[in-house]
Amino acid sequence: MASAPPADDETLDNDYRLIREVTREAGKLAADYFHRSFEAWEKSPGNPVTEADLAVDDLIKRRLLGTRPNYGWLSEETVDDPARLDRDRVWLVDPIDGTRAFMKGRDGFAVSIALVEHGRPVLGCLYAPMRDLFFTARAGQGAQLNGLGIRVGRSDTLAGCRMLADKQLFEAAFWPERWPDMHIEKPNSIALRLGLVAAGMADAAVALRPKSEWDLAAAWLVLTEAGGVCTDHLGAHPRFNRPDPVYPTVVAASAPLYPQVLARVAGGVASWQAKTGQKTIP
Repeated sequence: MASAPPADDETLDNDYRLIREVTREAGKLAADYFHRSFEAWEKSPGNPVTEADLAVDDLIKRRLLGTRPNYGWLSEETVDDPARLDRDRVWLVDPIDGTRAFMKGRDGFAVSIALVEHGRPVLGCLYAPMRDLFFTARAGQGAQLNGLGIRVGRSDTLAGCRMLADKQLFEAAFWPERWPDMHIEKPNSIALRLGLVAAGMADAAVALRPKSEWDLAAAWLVLTEAGGVCTDHLGAHPRFNRPDPVYPTVVAASAPLYPQVLARVAGGVASWQAKTGQKTIP
């Protein structure tokens, strides 16, 4: 099937209204499930899913593809259709990013929806309903949190920074240089972590386990529109709607702090790979 023609401003205006409406609806549905019992199981070992994930995914899919049937679709909870690779514009969706937190009754989860055009996010919404944090962004027009413009923090000092990651990660033996003391927290949702960095509520986020495109697309746009930087450990900026939609690592920070975080992470991953012969850190 042929791709749709490039989106004009009016189409993007309409899509921006749509994505915000649907993200709100999806977050409300997720919150409704959060407050009651629900079924949960494993799609594969160590990979949980709940009936809430599937219900939210179904809502988003019906609303978005019902309005834009010619757009492609890539979601964590939908079997991948390679037809998306032939579409200029693709919805990238994680109905509940942070399912483990959701299952444990913790508020560190979020609904993540992005519209990607020719490999780059042009619209993004990220909603953590239990924290009342609603992030939005449109390419070239900045990022907002609950309707107000946001910018990343100005800190350029690694020691004492607000880092979002697994605390045990920085205590591992493979680091060539010991990390300084930092204030470390970890919302389960990687998308929410990037949103918090975008809003200046944290300074950096690091994940050394592979992340999927649906985890990153909306949050990447929010962060970069807020003046932040997000790459892998080699400094490569992500492209989206690829055949294999997985990235090995995530390094995100305010622009002043990013070079220091990247240097540390790049050195650590190189050290791990040299010692173990493995490409990714389990």
